[in-house]
Formats: sequence, C-alpha cells, structure tokens
Amino acid sequence: MGNKVHPNALRIGVIRGWDGIWFGGRPQQYAATLQEDVKIRAFLMKQWKEALVARVEIERSRQEIRLNIHSAKPGVIIGRGGTGIEEITKKLKGEFFRGRRVKMTVNVKEIQKPSLSSQVIGQQIVADIEKRMPFRRVMKMAIERAKKAGALGVKVRISGRLNGSEIARRETIADGKIPLHTMRADIDFASVTAHTIWGAIGVKVWINRGEVFEK
Repeated sequence: MGNKVHPNALRIGVIRGWDGIWFGGRPQQYAATLQEDVKIRAFLMKQWKEALVARVEIERSRQEIRLNIHSAKPGVIIGRGGTGIEEITKKLKGEFFRGRRVKMTVNVKEIQKPSLSSQVIGQQIVADIEKRMPFRRVMKMAIERAKKAGALGVKVRISGRLNGSEIARRETIADGKIPLHTMRADIDFASVTAHTIWGAIGVKVWINRGEVFEK
C-alpha cells in the first residue's frame, strides 16, 4: 500500500514505447550501454538547456547509433546551415566514444504542442524559479498554458526551501483529472530539479493528454 509507480514506466508496452531501442547482449555490456544512454541524455539536456529538449530516443545497431532529439526549439540545436548537428556529433563522439569507430546520426524533431509536454513545462518552471519569480504564480501560469493547449488535467508539485524558507515544504496545485490507475490514459510525467542559492528545489509535473484507444 502507498507505493508509487512511475506513470511513464507503468504504461510501457500498453500505450508507450521505449526511449532506448537496442539489444544488450551480455549482462556487463547491458549495464554499460544503459549507463551510457543515461549519461548521453543528461549531457544533451544540460548542453542544450535553452532548446527545451523533451525526449531523446537512442537506437543502436552493431556499429551505428541514431539519436532522435525531440525539442520545443529545434532551431537552437540545428543552428545555421545545420552546423549545430555537426557540433553535437563532434561533442558526443569526443565525450563518450573516444577511440571507438562509431557511425552516429542525429535527427532533431520539433514537438507539435510543447505545452502538452511535461518535460518542457517542468523546464520552464525551473527557469522561472531560478530567476526568483514567485513559485505559486509560476505554477498557475504553467497549468494555464497546458490547459489552453488541450490538457484534460494538470498537476504540479514543487518541494524544497520555497522562497528561501528555513524549513523545506511541499506545495501542490492541480486542475482537471489525472487518472493514474487508468492504463489507457496518456499521463505524461516529468521530474526536474531547479538549482537555487537556497539549495535544490524539485519540480514534478503530471499532464493528462486524453485517452489512447487501439484503432
């Protein structure tokens, strides 16, 4: 009783697929590849923070790696004449594949409705909190953006030393319905961290994008 399950992981195989598409092989090889995936995603999120990267899909074959970067601002990543793609490829090869012969392809895809992506909303909330905006106003603005984009329900939870208070606390604002137990409900969840002078502040966002039915 009372144990929490990650909303995205719960729906894998039902209405959602994997973000990493590859075959692991030996147990040691699987662990190393998975760790590499996590580091690549963290690296891209940090390097291209302004591009509002929502999701990074990684496809691997024997000697080839394909990255599909889903971003709210693809132009920031691509750059003029596609120079940004070359820069990403060069940085990734230097950081993670030094001394290895790997063919890498990077595709940047635009998110059609950024306000329905929990990761994008979370990153926008984090950016506003780091600018020292009042957290309640930031949360309400984020919920309004998602509702205008067509979300059936939105919940935002923020925890830490809010406004620099001595004791850490948790605040939650919700609007609409968030049916976490309904498997066909497309619940998009993200957890993002804001780094302020008072310490880390955690931001969690749930967005209900409607129900998914088989055709």
